[in-house]
Amino acid sequence: MRPRTLGEFVGQRHLLGSGKPLSASIEAGQLHSLILWGPPGTGKTTLARLIAKAANAEFIALSAVMAGVKDIRAAVEAARTARAAQGRPTLLFLDEVHRFNKAQQDTFLPYVEDGTLTFIGATTENPSFEVISALLSRARVYVLRPLSLEDLLTLLHAALGDSERGLGHEHLEAEPAALDLLARAADGDARRALNMLELAASLLEAAGTRQLTLAVAQEVASGTHRRFDKAGDQFYDQISALHKAVRGSDPDGALYWLCRMLDGGCDPLYIARRVTRMAVEDIGLADPRAFALSLDAWEAFERMGTPEGELAIATAVVYLACAPKSNAVCGCAMHRRG
Repeated sequence: MRPRTLGEFVGQRHLLGSGKPLSASIEAGQLHSLILWGPPGTGKTTLARLIAKAANAEFIALSAVMAGVKDIRAAVEAARTARAAQGRPTLLFLDEVHRFNKAQQDTFLPYVEDGTLTFIGATTENPSFEVISALLSRARVYVLRPLSLEDLLTLLHAALGDSERGLGHEHLEAEPAALDLLARAADGDARRALNMLELAASLLEAAGTRQLTLAVAQEVASGTHRRFDKAGDQFYDQISALHKAVRGSDPDGALYWLCRMLDGGCDPLYIARRVTRMAVEDIGLADPRAFALSLDAWEAFERMGTPEGELAIATAVVYLACAPKSNAVCGCAMHRRG
């Protein structure tokens, strides 16, 4: 179900909408080096392939997880051959570019500079921290966003109706609630959504039925986890969102981000420590009980573990979000330190 044309591409309207610079350059077949930064399943590899196709360029795909200097040199030679024999440019797509160290990135930098290669890197990490400055200055960074619920539903319906590349030949009938659940469980990841749909189809075939019900979707989605990482941008984005929800007196939002982080595998003890920090920094003297409650929740998790201890942390998070706020002591201490 990988899109074969820009018209089939779903999502990323902020980059590919009418009149946007990236869509205009693709339609014109103009190549320029760029870095696609976004979470998994948002179309980074597909977009690189479409750019190469539009420019009638040779497409060489490498993964920084497995490729080395030898592979880069082979790509350079292939690019030179393609230019000399056919007059075609070459696009080097490097997936997980953040896995390349500085020396490896320096290897292909001269060939990007002299036009031997047009470089497209894909990364889930902030390129400002993971890509060398010389390469960043020669490549424009485009940020890809997680697909919306509507985008994912569009993909699922397309897969169900496509007899050539999808599941159309199986003539499945899907309950709207079932597709909605799969789309929500995919968490903005098109690849995950299609994989779950394919798994559901396999279960239906084994059961001898063509009806994709909510119960089947729940079974397929039960083992999925929300997008999360333990060291990258998503980690800090989510703990920041939890902190801001507490600070903004939004108990529903605070509970959502807490559950999302726990569902993604975050260490509850880390959250308990951050919650205690929130009690000191944001609630302070406005409600001194918040600090004691946070410490109690921390200790409760250490004594009881999962899942009971997580309920204690959730109780503390909701209490802090509902409590009055004061940073008077924190502000005074920072003033004295300054």
